[in-house]
Amino acid sequence: MVVCAFIRMSRRSVVNFVRLGTRAVSLLKGSSLRPFHTSVRTAAAQPKAGFKPGKVAVVTKTTRYEFEQQRYLYAGLSEEDFKQLLAMKGSSYSGLLERHTIHTNNVEHIVRSLRREGIEVRVVKRGEYDEEVVQWADTIISAGGDGTMLLVASKVLSKDKPVVGVNTDPERSEGHLCLPVRYTRAFPEALQKLCRGEFRWLWRQRIRVHLEGTGINPTSVDLHEQQLSLEQHSRAHRITTMDSQQRTGMLHDSFSKTSLLPIRSLNEIFIGESLSSRASYYEISVDDGPWEKQKSSGLSICTGTGSKAWSYNINKLAEQAVEEVLKIGKSQTGLDIPLNRDIIEMVTDEYNESLVFSPDDRRLFYSIREPIVNRVFWSSRQRGFASRVSVRSRCWDACMVVDGGTSFEFNDGAIATVSMSEEDQLRTVVLEH
Repeated sequence: MVVCAFIRMSRRSVVNFVRLGTRAVSLLKGSSLRPFHTSVRTAAAQPKAGFKPGKVAVVTKTTRYEFEQQRYLYAGLSEEDFKQLLAMKGSSYSGLLERHTIHTNNVEHIVRSLRREGIEVRVVKRGEYDEEVVQWADTIISAGGDGTMLLVASKVLSKDKPVVGVNTDPERSEGHLCLPVRYTRAFPEALQKLCRGEFRWLWRQRIRVHLEGTGINPTSVDLHEQQLSLEQHSRAHRITTMDSQQRTGMLHDSFSKTSLLPIRSLNEIFIGESLSSRASYYEISVDDGPWEKQKSSGLSICTGTGSKAWSYNINKLAEQAVEEVLKIGKSQTGLDIPLNRDIIEMVTDEYNESLVFSPDDRRLFYSIREPIVNRVFWSSRQRGFASRVSVRSRCWDACMVVDGGTSFEFNDGAIATVSMSEEDQLRTVVLEH
């Protein structure tokens, strides 16, 4: 696809594109190049005084051991049956138990460290985490990985309430949004640094969503806890829709009034058909521009924090693609472009790094996944920055998923307006290694 698009370019466009290789050569010689989309804003602010909360809620993840155990024991199976079924699936009972124990020990370490400092602590499972817990706590600690951190952040609507992530299983979890992994075992040291003010605040921008129209249901389905199949996911949405209708006595049309969802996205919003092999049909308007009909594999709208996650993998180029494009550029223009491994790697890295921008940047970045382009449908831009993105669904069984964990029904007639607001910033901590 990349090669075909290159061939359709004009000679001038080809020359401009190939000059990227020249820029890479300059970089090899020591010149510094600014990534295309990198924010130049200050990423954090140094606190004036130490920080010591009075009440902390520690929200813990559901380990794979707990999830599997709940599923099989709920069906009335014994622990021995549980072990045998795991073995039949190729999973190790002892391995799952070991990871569970590591997580549990690290959670206990966090709790003991907080209580030694005279801080009141509540330990909450992610399934029990709700608005009451958020209101009770001065600070919320996410004890798990990035998924737990995203869930915790989604329900904190105040920009004045700090959220701190601790990776409780660094060997199996990336923990990009958490404190450096050394603080997992050295949490008292992290706590002392907070008390002494030896840290920086990072105000991460987040996404808010307004929903209106028909084909929507503002009641969400939690994907993490339920681990739903496609059929179960659709059934869950139907159940929440019927429950809502029974409570209100009204149909979907009652949701035509614009409503702000009580959830904020730290990484990204994804909109698309629930069945991934089905094309998503929708209309999109960027920054209040004209509506454009599109078909694609769905679209993602991310923050600076999310630009290192799914959005990055949607848009990144592989070295193989870059090499093939540069070869075509060389043959089409006659330019002497070096095609050695260092140049190809340099060009690839510079392009991919340009996709990442600062967590405090107040711009959205939208990406159209695999747009269908023909005489009926087209995509003027496959990706780009925006302040506001509106999407009108023309789908049959679609959903809007917030940070990969919370799903909202989003079918024909539903309109989502995605934007950012100063009041939605998430207050997080940056500790140096």
